[in-house]
Amino acid sequence: MADDGRRRNGIRNRALFQAVFTPRERFRKSELYGSVIRHPRPDTPRGRAMTSFHNFFLHVYPVKVPRRVLSWRSTFRLGFIATVLYLILFVSGLYLMFFYHPAVPQAYFDMHNLSTSVAFGQFVRNIHRWSAHLMVAVVILHLLRVFYAGAYKAPRQFNWLIGVALLLTTLGLSFTGYLLPWDQLAFWAITVGTNIAGYVPILGDHARQVLLGGPDVGGNALLRFYVLHIASSAWCRARSRSERSRNRRTRSSPGRTSWCATPWWPEPPSPWCSCWPSRSTPR
Repeated sequence: MADDGRRRNGIRNRALFQAVFTPRERFRKSELYGSVIRHPRPDTPRGRAMTSFHNFFLHVYPVKVPRRVLSWRSTFRLGFIATVLYLILFVSGLYLMFFYHPAVPQAYFDMHNLSTSVAFGQFVRNIHRWSAHLMVAVVILHLLRVFYAGAYKAPRQFNWLIGVALLLTTLGLSFTGYLLPWDQLAFWAITVGTNIAGYVPILGDHARQVLLGGPDVGGNALLRFYVLHIASSAWCRARSRSERSRNRRTRSSPGRTSWCATPWWPEPPSPWCSCWPSRSTPR
């Protein structure tokens, strides 16, 4: 008993010493760091090879994947559908930007001219609007599918956080784009939404002031929503999407411990997926 106590004290003292004097090395050995950085340091031949294999631009797909992972039932292709919808939104939004001015009341007249005078204007606007609605639904379904399959567990914690950030960013894009037509529906919808945000304790009034740029929905609010919709939110969405794609593919690389979504496969995957639960593993 005395030896066990001394051993535990020694382990505790070493952990405390590492946390105080070598926090960087302790962080590199933590589960959080392993969830974000999936390859070893590039100071050895294996580290340099793994860094190259995990590069998103050099290897869009992993070196090897089980055939059953590519089945439709495993993911329902919801992530791919969300990516296609984002590309449609990007291209159609870029077209609409050529005929829009974020100013009052010019924004309303621009939308009217877009529907009546611009070639394919109403068609492109409808594509942009319905793609936005579908993207919100698809991202929510995708996140529910990931949660049901348990794909948020180790070593995919960081990937789950990126997915939640993508959902919040998608909702932010939808909310900020709602005011841009500058009609009665957009005006009162944003008025109700910002009034609800104003009731948040402590930060509510400040958040409403930042969003509107004044006490009411007006020209300042339209300009701020336009900037958030075009610049900040769109950039964050693209950056987070690329990071999530890179992490999702590197999590499935052979030679690394990866998680397999058990509810979607009728039989176990290939033998190299060492994390497949055995008969004795509790579910």
